[in-house]
Amino acid sequence: MTNLLWPGDHRAGEHMTDRALLESMVAVESAWLEALSAAGLAPADCADVDLAKLLDGNDCESLAATAEDGGNPVIGLVGLLRHRAAPAVAPWIHRGLTSQDVLDTGLMLGVRGVVGDLVAQLAEQISTLTELATLHRRTPMVARTLTQHAAPTTFGAKAAGWLNGAVDAFEGMSALRVPIQIGGAAGTLAATTELAALLTGAADPAEVSTGLVQSVAAALGLGVRSPWHTTRTPVTAAADAFVGCTDSWGRIASDIVTLARPEVGELSEPDGENRGGSSSMPHKRNPVLSILIRRAALSAPQLAAILHTAAALANDERPDGAWHAEWDALRTLARRTVVAGSQCGELLVGLRVHTERMSENLNAADVLGEQEAVADLAGKSPSATYIGAVDRLIDESLDRARRTLAQRW
Repeated sequence: MTNLLWPGDHRAGEHMTDRALLESMVAVESAWLEALSAAGLAPADCADVDLAKLLDGNDCESLAATAEDGGNPVIGLVGLLRHRAAPAVAPWIHRGLTSQDVLDTGLMLGVRGVVGDLVAQLAEQISTLTELATLHRRTPMVARTLTQHAAPTTFGAKAAGWLNGAVDAFEGMSALRVPIQIGGAAGTLAATTELAALLTGAADPAEVSTGLVQSVAAALGLGVRSPWHTTRTPVTAAADAFVGCTDSWGRIASDIVTLARPEVGELSEPDGENRGGSSSMPHKRNPVLSILIRRAALSAPQLAAILHTAAALANDERPDGAWHAEWDALRTLARRTVVAGSQCGELLVGLRVHTERMSENLNAADVLGEQEAVADLAGKSPSATYIGAVDRLIDESLDRARRTLAQRW
């Protein structure tokens, strides 16, 4: 994919592109067809049929054009697969499924790939931030509240705060469950249950149907869950985990754009050829990575809001418009999160810390008013330093980060 209006979109690679989603939907159809055959609900000819081989390079464009006819791309996809498949196989393709099963499960396969990348990105960021917090635990700087000089702190404490946010995001992403969605036309698995009753004579045809879902989930590497056609928790949970990431990275970027101002000069973004340039002012070096990360943090909650609104308006057994509003919002949010994560990782690895400037700014400010007030109240002389429990707080952040990574890996 390319996107002139979202610089950096290429960093998301093929995650949830049209082609990738088409391949995911075909993978769902293939896994389902094989499971039907294995359960005796479709002819043996349907076993081991690779429906992906029926696709060609122009199918994305043609399916996108015809999707308007039925309101989703699955209807055209099923027709295409049945037209190109062997006659003995064609009638059994998609049998027992509904369009929502295929599209939702295809999207979940895309989400699973995004989650894997984000977990890896966050793990690397946690390692980088751990090093920053350790290295600079005693690097003095001025803390700022409501844009003004407040009290002394250390850059290690600031990095530990960033680290806490990254660990929060890592835990949220690691806990995310990505389930299969299969329920048939009305979410009752009626077609496969009927086939099981008619073709197998099973004592419990419903058990055959639920077994099919479990088999397909295992084949696709997804979790098992009852049909969630209008219970959209898996979608909103993914959205919330993505926004948890962009919240964390946005906080880091917001600090950096402030501290990289020339009049502050405490941090600088990594150097890069032609990075941060201006079309008219050659002397400028804009903190472009931080700017682009903030862009994602500002726009991600609105995309998640679309998904939450759609979940709240998911009526009947298949929503009339709310479901349709989810697809591109989820894809866009997922890709933008991957992009922002890649940019934040690069930003942190190459971040330049100007410790002398931090010290200069601290020494030039009157930031000991609170300390003097406390000392006067106690009737004692002020202590030699005023950085409180910084070392202990940094250690707590570092210990939590180590435990979290150890539990995951």
